[in-house]
Amino acid sequence: MNTSEGRAGGASGKPDRQAAWLGGDLREGYAEVGDVRLHYVEAGEGPLIVLLHGFPEFWYGWRKQIAPLAAAGFRVVAPDLRGYNLSSRPKEVDAYDTDRLTADLGGLIRERGAEQALLAGHDWGGTVAWATAMSHPEVVDRVAVLNAAHPRKLSQGLHHPGQLRKSWYFFMFALPDLPETIVHANNWHFFRHFLQDANPAYTAEEIDRYVQAWSQPGAATGMINYYRSSVRTPPKKAEAAIRPIKAPTLVIWGDKDRYLGQELAEPEAEDVPGLDRVERLPDASHWVHHDEAEQVTRLLADFFAPARRT
Repeated sequence: MNTSEGRAGGASGKPDRQAAWLGGDLREGYAEVGDVRLHYVEAGEGPLIVLLHGFPEFWYGWRKQIAPLAAAGFRVVAPDLRGYNLSSRPKEVDAYDTDRLTADLGGLIRERGAEQALLAGHDWGGTVAWATAMSHPEVVDRVAVLNAAHPRKLSQGLHHPGQLRKSWYFFMFALPDLPETIVHANNWHFFRHFLQDANPAYTAEEIDRYVQAWSQPGAATGMINYYRSSVRTPPKKAEAAIRPIKAPTLVIWGDKDRYLGQELAEPEAEDVPGLDRVERLPDASHWVHHDEAEQVTRLLADFFAPARRT
């Protein structure tokens, strides 16, 4: 078992019933997957959709999609990725290697009783979705990625000064210890700053939910370790992991993203031969599923509809 914190729930050691935040018919549980315990919320019945959050969010980032997708005839599972909120929070950087993250997802799909799932991932969740579709195509039916560049496109982008300026925090987070001090300061001001360009703005209640998740013991280190692991991955290893994605793929992109340039939205044709389309939302920020919640939900429901018919 990896050294992990928070395996039983919140800081008090008691299970937190976070599903109650959304009301309605949501179920909540923990899945034992390999060496970690993944917290999730679940709603609905039908083909399985797994919603993968990004940084610095947690399952709650999908609060505007969970119930509508369940009402559209899907079983929706939104986990906390390892390192986040109520899931296990390993301390070691190598616990956040891409192979571990994709294995978590495959294990979660099987633990929830399915052989395949429809994947939707935003930001780091999108990176995990890309990687899983490449390395474990057998568990992926269809994949939708929201404001997360394909690994090859991101690598190319980081060779250009404009994208390097946008991605400066990648490299700051790679430092030991200092990032944790910075993000904890002034009541999580650094993490709050990431969310400030959302439109409409996050409410005080929503921000309080995020602060509660960030405050879980070891969560800040777990979240930052995604970047440490990524920066430490040898380029040749990252390149060798890229394989064509044949599963039907939808990219949804908020064009006002201040962290990722618009040019990163389009994957190379040979990398994603199953690309359905790139749907650009010109007025949405990086937080596209928050800014254009209803449109994103419709796009996902329509794209995943063939699984419901079969």
